[in-house]
Amino acid sequence: MRQTITQNSVSNGQVTGPSMFNAIRCMSSKLFIGGLSYQTDEHSLKEAFSGFGDVVEARVITDRESGRSRGFGFVSYTSDESAKEAMTSMDGQELNGRSIRVSLATERAPRTGGFGGGGGGGYNRAGNDQY
Repeated sequence: MRQTITQNSVSNGQVTGPSMFNAIRCMSSKLFIGGLSYQTDEHSLKEAFSGFGDVVEARVITDRESGRSRGFGFVSYTSDESAKEAMTSMDGQELNGRSIRVSLATERAPRTGGFGGGGGGGYNRAGNDQY
């Protein structure tokens, strides 16, 4: 998307390609799926949602340390219409014994603050060095 927006930059006050709105609108073919059973894997997620159109990707988010499902995932379609149909049809339905929530996925805001927290160095509340 960054390339698309950069390539379609403003020239002499005129936008030379699709607007920012259209670039964002094209991202609405990705769905957020919440409330997944821990037994739901990517194959069964894709299978459950493939009846509404061509699924590009079905992904179950897992914990880095344990490898266990975190209970949510994403499904991407080739078309916005397929995603909208799947969302209205599957929201609130049961999948592997759990009622799932389905909504349009939103882009996560970029993280700020550098390399994460923790570690030595720095200061405690009294202003003394910590080691």
